[in-house]
Amino acid sequence: MSLRIITLANHKGGVSKTTSTASIGACMARMGKKVLLIDLDGQANLTLYFIPNENEIDASIFDSLVDGAPLPVKHVRDNLDLIPSSLEMASAEIALTNLLAREQLLSKLLEPIKQNYDYILIDCPPSLGIVTTNAFLAADEIIVPMTPELLPLKGMRMLDAFVSTLQRVKPNLRLGGVFIARFNHRKLNKVVEQAVKSRYEAITMKTHIRENIALAESAGSGQSIFEYDPHSNGAKDYQTLTEEIISRNQ
Repeated sequence: MSLRIITLANHKGGVSKTTSTASIGACMARMGKKVLLIDLDGQANLTLYFIPNENEIDASIFDSLVDGAPLPVKHVRDNLDLIPSSLEMASAEIALTNLLAREQLLSKLLEPIKQNYDYILIDCPPSLGIVTTNAFLAADEIIVPMTPELLPLKGMRMLDAFVSTLQRVKPNLRLGGVFIARFNHRKLNKVVEQAVKSRYEAITMKTHIRENIALAESAGSGQSIFEYDPHSNGAKDYQTLTEEIISRNQ
Protein backbone atom coordinates (compact mmCIF):
# COMPACT_ATOMS: atom_id res chain seq x y z
CA MET A 1 0.00 0.00 0.00
CA SER A 2 1.28 3.46 -0.81
CA LEU A 3 1.58 6.26 1.72
CA ARG A 4 -1.53 8.36 2.48
CA ILE A 5 -1.20 11.77 4.09
CA ILE A 6 -4.45 12.78 5.78
CA THR A 7 -5.13 16.17 7.35
CA LEU A 8 -7.89 16.36 9.96
CA ALA A 9 -9.33 19.83 9.83
CA ASN A 10 -12.20 21.98 10.96
CA HIS A 11 -11.77 25.69 11.58
CA LYS A 12 -14.13 25.45 14.54
CA GLY A 13 -12.54 24.29 17.80
CA GLY A 14 -14.03 21.66 20.07
CA VAL A 15 -15.10 19.21 17.36
CA SER A 16 -12.92 16.27 18.51
CA LYS A 17 -10.26 16.92 15.88
CA THR A 18 -7.32 16.16 18.16
CA THR A 19 -9.06 13.22 19.86
CA SER A 20 -9.77 11.81 16.40
CA THR A 21 -6.20 12.27 15.14
CA ALA A 22 -4.80 10.57 18.27
CA SER A 23 -7.34 7.75 18.24
CA ILE A 24 -7.21 6.97 14.52
CA GLY A 25 -3.40 7.09 14.57
CA ALA A 26 -3.17 4.82 17.62
CA CYS A 27 -5.64 2.39 16.05
CA MET A 28 -3.75 2.27 12.74
CA ALA A 29 -0.52 1.56 14.65
CA ARG A 30 -2.21 -1.27 16.57
CA MET A 31 -3.28 -2.70 13.20
CA GLY A 32 0.37 -2.87 12.14
CA LYS A 33 0.52 0.31 10.02
CA LYS A 34 3.52 2.61 10.32
CA VAL A 35 2.06 5.95 11.40
CA LEU A 36 3.39 9.47 11.88
CA LEU A 37 1.30 12.06 13.75
CA ILE A 38 2.02 15.76 13.25
CA ASP A 39 0.78 18.31 15.78
CA LEU A 40 0.41 21.76 14.18
CA ASP A 41 -1.75 23.29 16.91
CA GLY A 42 -0.23 25.76 19.40
CA GLN A 43 -2.26 24.18 22.20
CA ALA A 44 -0.18 21.01 21.66
CA ASN A 45 -3.03 18.76 22.83
CA LEU A 46 -2.11 15.97 20.42
CA THR A 47 1.44 16.05 21.77
CA LEU A 48 0.18 15.78 25.35
CA TYR A 49 -1.76 12.65 24.47
CA PHE A 50 1.50 10.77 24.02
CA ILE A 51 4.08 12.93 25.81
CA PRO A 52 2.34 14.29 28.93
CA ASN A 53 5.61 15.67 30.32
CA GLU A 54 6.46 18.82 28.33
CA ASN A 55 10.05 18.68 29.63
CA GLU A 56 10.68 15.69 27.36
CA ILE A 57 10.18 17.90 24.30
CA ASP A 58 13.36 19.69 23.29
CA ALA A 59 12.32 20.64 19.74
CA SER A 60 8.98 21.07 18.01
CA ILE A 61 7.45 21.50 14.56
CA PHE A 62 7.88 25.27 15.07
CA ASP A 63 11.69 24.93 14.83
CA SER A 64 11.33 23.07 11.54
CA LEU A 65 8.80 25.39 9.90
CA VAL A 66 10.42 28.64 10.98
CA ASP A 67 14.13 27.78 11.19
CA GLY A 68 14.34 24.89 8.73
CA ALA A 69 15.53 22.37 11.35
CA PRO A 70 14.90 18.68 10.50
CA LEU A 71 11.54 17.42 11.74
CA PRO A 72 11.90 16.31 15.40
CA VAL A 73 10.40 12.82 15.14
CA LYS A 74 9.73 11.15 18.50
CA HIS A 75 8.90 7.44 18.77
CA VAL A 76 5.93 7.17 21.15
CA ARG A 77 4.46 3.66 20.66
CA ASP A 78 5.01 0.57 18.53
CA ASN A 79 4.55 1.68 14.89
CA LEU A 80 3.70 5.23 16.04
CA ASP A 81 5.85 8.36 15.79
CA LEU A 82 4.95 11.94 16.66
CA ILE A 83 6.21 15.35 15.64
CA PRO A 84 5.37 17.48 18.68
CA SER A 85 4.03 21.01 18.82
CA SER A 86 4.78 23.72 21.36
CA LEU A 87 3.25 26.94 22.61
CA GLU A 88 5.44 28.80 20.10
CA MET A 89 3.17 27.50 17.33
CA ALA A 90 0.60 30.04 18.50
CA SER A 91 2.83 32.70 16.91
CA ALA A 92 3.67 30.67 13.80
CA GLU A 93 1.32 32.61 11.52
CA ILE A 94 3.33 35.78 12.16
CA ALA A 95 6.71 34.02 12.08
CA LEU A 96 5.96 32.43 8.69
CA THR A 97 4.60 35.55 7.00
CA ASN A 98 7.84 36.65 5.35
CA LEU A 99 9.27 33.25 4.46
CA LEU A 100 9.65 32.20 0.84
CA ALA A 101 7.21 29.53 -0.40
CA ARG A 102 5.75 29.55 3.10
CA GLU A 103 2.62 27.55 2.12
CA GLN A 104 4.65 24.47 1.18
CA LEU A 105 7.24 24.31 3.95
CA LEU A 106 5.70 21.20 5.54
CA SER A 107 5.58 19.34 2.21
CA LYS A 108 9.31 19.95 1.73
CA LEU A 109 10.16 18.98 5.33
CA LEU A 110 8.32 15.66 4.92
CA GLU A 111 10.18 14.64 1.75
CA PRO A 112 13.18 12.95 3.47
CA ILE A 113 11.09 10.89 5.91
CA LYS A 114 7.67 10.21 4.42
CA GLN A 115 8.69 6.93 2.77
CA ASN A 116 9.05 5.45 6.29
CA TYR A 117 5.26 5.49 6.86
CA ASP A 118 1.98 4.01 5.65
CA TYR A 119 -0.03 6.91 7.04
CA ILE A 120 0.79 10.46 8.11
CA LEU A 121 -1.99 12.20 10.07
CA ILE A 122 -1.87 15.96 10.57
CA ASP A 123 -3.78 17.80 13.30
CA CYS A 124 -4.48 21.47 12.42
CA PRO A 125 -5.19 24.56 14.47
CA PRO A 126 -8.84 25.72 14.30
CA SER A 127 -8.20 28.43 11.70
CA LEU A 128 -7.66 28.72 7.96
CA GLY A 129 -4.28 30.52 7.97
CA ILE A 130 -0.78 29.73 6.70
CA VAL A 131 -0.29 26.79 9.09
CA THR A 132 -3.49 25.07 7.96
CA THR A 133 -2.62 25.82 4.34
CA ASN A 134 0.66 23.94 4.91
CA ALA A 135 -1.28 20.99 6.32
CA PHE A 136 -3.66 20.96 3.35
CA LEU A 137 -0.99 21.23 0.67
CA ALA A 138 1.03 18.43 2.29
CA ALA A 139 -2.02 16.12 2.29
CA ASP A 140 -3.59 13.71 -0.15
CA GLU A 141 -6.98 14.26 1.43
CA ILE A 142 -8.81 16.19 4.12
CA ILE A 143 -11.05 14.46 6.65
CA VAL A 144 -13.44 16.67 8.60
CA PRO A 145 -14.71 15.75 12.08
CA MET A 146 -17.93 17.56 12.94
CA THR A 147 -20.13 17.83 15.98
CA PRO A 148 -23.89 17.64 15.45
CA GLU A 149 -24.60 21.36 15.78
CA LEU A 150 -25.77 23.87 13.18
CA LEU A 151 -22.73 26.18 13.36
CA PRO A 152 -20.14 23.58 12.23
CA LEU A 153 -22.38 22.82 9.25
CA LYS A 154 -22.15 26.45 8.11
CA GLY A 155 -18.40 26.25 8.59
CA MET A 156 -18.20 23.38 6.12
CA ARG A 157 -19.03 25.83 3.34
CA MET A 158 -15.99 27.92 4.24
CA LEU A 159 -13.89 24.76 4.23
CA ASP A 160 -15.27 23.83 0.81
CA ALA A 161 -14.27 27.22 -0.56
CA PHE A 162 -10.81 26.99 1.05
CA VAL A 163 -10.15 23.57 -0.52
CA SER A 164 -11.35 24.83 -3.91
CA THR A 165 -8.89 27.72 -3.74
CA LEU A 166 -5.98 25.40 -2.85
CA GLN A 167 -6.87 23.03 -5.70
CA ARG A 168 -5.45 25.65 -8.06
CA VAL A 169 -2.06 24.92 -6.47
CA LYS A 170 -2.65 21.18 -5.87
CA PRO A 171 -5.37 19.89 -8.24
CA ASN A 172 -5.57 16.41 -6.67
CA LEU A 173 -6.32 17.73 -3.15
CA ARG A 174 -9.79 16.65 -2.05
CA LEU A 175 -12.19 16.43 0.83
CA GLY A 176 -11.99 12.71 1.49
CA GLY A 177 -14.40 12.23 4.38
CA VAL A 178 -16.75 13.80 6.88
CA PHE A 179 -17.81 12.13 10.12
CA ILE A 180 -19.83 13.13 13.16
CA ALA A 181 -18.23 13.00 16.60
CA ARG A 182 -19.88 13.41 20.02
CA PHE A 183 -23.04 11.92 18.52
CA ASN A 184 -26.12 11.19 20.60
CA HIS A 185 -29.72 10.56 19.69
CA ARG A 186 -31.15 13.99 20.35
CA LYS A 187 -33.28 15.48 17.59
CA LEU A 188 -30.75 18.12 16.49
CA ASN A 189 -28.17 15.38 15.90
CA LYS A 190 -30.49 13.74 13.41
CA VAL A 191 -31.23 17.03 11.65
CA VAL A 192 -27.54 17.88 11.26
CA GLU A 193 -26.67 14.34 10.22
CA GLN A 194 -29.29 14.50 7.47
CA ALA A 195 -27.96 17.88 6.30
CA VAL A 196 -24.38 16.55 6.20
CA LYS A 197 -25.46 13.49 4.23
CA SER A 198 -27.44 15.49 1.69
CA ARG A 199 -24.53 17.88 1.08
CA TYR A 200 -21.63 15.39 1.28
CA GLU A 201 -23.30 12.12 0.41
CA ALA A 202 -20.33 10.58 -1.39
CA ILE A 203 -17.86 11.25 1.44
CA THR A 204 -19.95 10.96 4.64
CA MET A 205 -18.52 8.19 6.77
CA LYS A 206 -20.90 5.48 7.96
CA THR A 207 -19.34 5.52 11.44
CA HIS A 208 -20.42 7.93 14.19
CA ILE A 209 -18.31 8.58 17.23
CA ARG A 210 -20.74 8.42 20.12
CA GLU A 211 -20.55 10.79 23.07
CA ASN A 212 -18.29 9.02 25.51
CA ILE A 213 -16.81 10.18 28.81
CA ALA A 214 -13.80 7.85 28.43
CA LEU A 215 -12.68 9.82 25.36
CA ALA A 216 -12.63 13.07 27.34
CA GLU A 217 -10.83 11.42 30.26
CA SER A 218 -8.16 9.78 28.11
CA ALA A 219 -7.13 13.14 26.62
CA GLY A 220 -5.24 14.24 29.72
CA SER A 221 -4.00 10.80 30.71
CA GLY A 222 -1.05 10.38 28.34
CA GLN A 223 -2.87 7.38 26.85
CA SER A 224 -4.87 6.72 23.72
CA ILE A 225 -8.45 5.52 24.18
CA PHE A 226 -7.27 1.97 23.39
CA GLU A 227 -4.93 2.02 26.38
CA TYR A 228 -7.20 4.01 28.68
CA ASP A 229 -10.44 2.07 28.19
CA PRO A 230 -10.29 -0.48 25.34
CA HIS A 231 -13.86 -1.67 25.99
CA SER A 232 -15.46 1.79 25.82
CA ASN A 233 -17.81 2.95 23.08
CA GLY A 234 -15.11 5.46 22.12
CA ALA A 235 -12.58 2.71 21.46
CA LYS A 236 -15.12 0.62 19.54
CA ASP A 237 -16.24 3.56 17.39
CA TYR A 238 -12.71 4.70 16.52
CA GLN A 239 -11.77 1.11 15.65
CA THR A 240 -14.71 0.98 13.21
CA LEU A 241 -13.95 4.44 11.79
CA THR A 242 -10.27 3.57 11.28
CA GLU A 243 -11.19 0.37 9.45
CA GLU A 244 -13.52 2.43 7.25
CA ILE A 245 -10.76 4.96 6.43
CA ILE A 246 -8.27 2.21 5.61
CA SER A 247 -10.76 0.30 3.43
CA ARG A 248 -11.49 3.49 1.45
CA ASN A 249 -7.79 3.88 0.71
CA GLN A 250 -7.17 0.36 -0.58
